[in-house]
Amino acid sequence: MHTNLSDEQILQQAGIRVTAVRLLVWHYIRNNYTDAFSLNDLEIGLKTVDRSTIFRTLTLLNEAHLLHEIDDGSGSQKYCVCHHDDTRHCTGHVHLSCRLCHRTYCLPNIRIPSVPLPEGFEVEETEYVVKGICANCTGKEGRK
Repeated sequence: MHTNLSDEQILQQAGIRVTAVRLLVWHYIRNNYTDAFSLNDLEIGLKTVDRSTIFRTLTLLNEAHLLHEIDDGSGSQKYCVCHHDDTRHCTGHVHLSCRLCHRTYCLPNIRIPSVPLPEGFEVEETEYVVKGICANCTGKEGRK
């Protein structure tokens, strides 16, 4: 994902005005998360940035398709970095929510199947969350 571009270039290409805080938040996300994270996770990691500023930045990054939102049923909105250079295609894939470690994983190579809807209905958004046990937890002692 955008491996040849700096954090500043990525924000600029997404049409986001670069500020020190936006750059800090994006840099932190890009360098610390390969899977889903929450606002609370960022608050813990970015102690010098207030919650409302982090939230506004997350909203902006999501609207620019640098992140996508995941509602995994935990009651805490999760976000994940779009892993494609064409970030418009970062949605439409399956997520797994682990019932043991409570992490949520993007499975970008597993696409959400098309669901036929009755005539006159129009799809605006599709979320597909599988709840189960992640690969890390299945290997833990006591699991087969």
